[in-house]
Amino acid sequence: MSVILAQTDTTVGFLSQDASSLARIKGRESGKPFLKVFASFSHLQHHIRVPQKYRPYVRHAHKTTFVIKNKAFRYVSDTPHARLIQKYGWLYSTSANESGKEYDRDFCIRNSDIVIENSKGFNPSEPSHIYRLTTTRFKKLR
Repeated sequence: MSVILAQTDTTVGFLSQDASSLARIKGRESGKPFLKVFASFSHLQHHIRVPQKYRPYVRHAHKTTFVIKNKAFRYVSDTPHARLIQKYGWLYSTSANESGKEYDRDFCIRNSDIVIENSKGFNPSEPSHIYRLTTTRFKKLR
């Protein structure tokens, strides 16, 4: 699977269905899981069971990552990023930088198989908010 460099709903990111390629590019340990991004709520439900009481919040949240049983995911809709994700069903996503370093455009382009950039260019902005969901709790992590 190719590694895609694109503007995500929050910041510039690497996207792929191959977690090992993303780990190699970022120089991060291979056992550390990546965020999965979905553009279809029904497709999300096939991979992760979202507790019934949180489904409306997950469906309507923007720029928000959720963690359930140590699986991080984000649901995106009605954005150019969502249209890209729909083509693949789901993609692993991570910020476009080496682990622990700042965004470097040259590094990102060198390490991507596909570069998708619009007329506005890339905007390395703030990361998403992160919430842990359990059947009884809703806790902000970032």
